Amino acid sequence: MQTETHMQREATRLSIQCALFLLQHGAESALVEELSTRLGLALGMDSVESSISANAIVLSTIKDSHCLTTTRKNVDRGINMHVVTEVQHIVIMTEHKLLDHKDVHKRFAHIKPLRYPRWLVVLMVGLSCGCFCQLNRGGWDGAFVTFIASTLAMSVRQILTQRHLHPQINFCITAFVATTVSGLLIAKGPFASTSNIAMAASVLLLVPGFPLINAVADMFKGHVNTGLARWAMASLLTLATCIGVIMAMSLWGLRGWV
Repeated sequence: MQTETHMQREATRLSIQCALFLLQHGAESALVEELSTRLGLALGMDSVESSISANAIVLSTIKDSHCLTTTRKNVDRGINMHVVTEVQHIVIMTEHKLLDHKDVHKRFAHIKPLRYPRWLVVLMVGLSCGCFCQLNRGGWDGAFVTFIASTLAMSVRQILTQRHLHPQINFCITAFVATTVSGLLIAKGPFASTSNIAMAASVLLLVPGFPLINAVADMFKGHVNTGLARWAMASLLTLATCIGVIMAMSLWGLRGWV
């Protein structure tokens, strides 16, 4: 009896750890619920039930009519699909009986988010924003302005994130920097004939696309509360970005986007 209780306790801990990994790193709620349930069943449970909210997870396992419930607080760790993929691999291997609960515990302990070098992230963000400007007929000069503004803005965003500044303040300051740099280069720099599309393209790095997609997916798949919470957070980030843009345009007297 004690052995069975211990096994159920371990399965419950691993299942909710699986759910927490996924929720913390940007997985949609349906995937969190599915993988945590599959892991619990693979570890010998008769049933796994979970309740997911924006800031907490409650999970129950049932084995031989004995129910065990636990809860964990959710803290956002940032979007990282490497962690989500690693958790999926562990669940699949457990379902195929290649891992037991001890192996799952060891593998969970060794999961670390994949982080690209900061300079590479800054460079690729600058190039992507510049390419967007070029594709929208901003010209090569506009693409160059966008590249400069977005790379500087992304550098500022990374510095503020490293200092654990509040996300809304971070987005506002980053948008201010991007609009200031691109706007002043166009208004008072050597790019007077450059299209104002460059100003709009320079803040594309702040579009919360992933949270918005997850929010819609959650609401369509029945997780309305979590979806609304994600939608509200994405909307606040968008509002902070707009405030930063308006502040820069008002302070420097820049023209509106055309």
